Amino acid sequence: MHELSIVLSIVEIAEQETLKAGARQVERIELEIGALSGVALDALDFAWDMGVKGSVLEQAERCIHQLPGRARCLECGQEFGINQLYEACPGCGSYLLRVLQGQEMRVRALEVSG
Repeated sequence: MHELSIVLSIVEIAEQETLKAGARQVERIELEIGALSGVALDALDFAWDMGVKGSVLEQAERCIHQLPGRARCLECGQEFGINQLYEACPGCGSYLLRVLQGQEMRVRALEVSG
């Protein structure tokens, strides 16, 4: 389950940023997770409690913003939503696409205190 390593990376980021801010804990964390990122949200939820235990995120409210997949066809230029990486352009049927959104996995914001 790579979601536990993702949680541990998020903890590391939060601890670094909390230290920079001179704070002691995180009140709220906002994450952006793309639909095409390969992150299973139910596995992330399962790993979260174990991964944040004893860290600055242990009591933090977690907010996840899911980003839908979007692509642009490299043949005709049409932009459209996608649910998987290899979908055909609805305009021309080409599979030559550039993914514009949906592969993200990042910490969007942290609210710290103390």
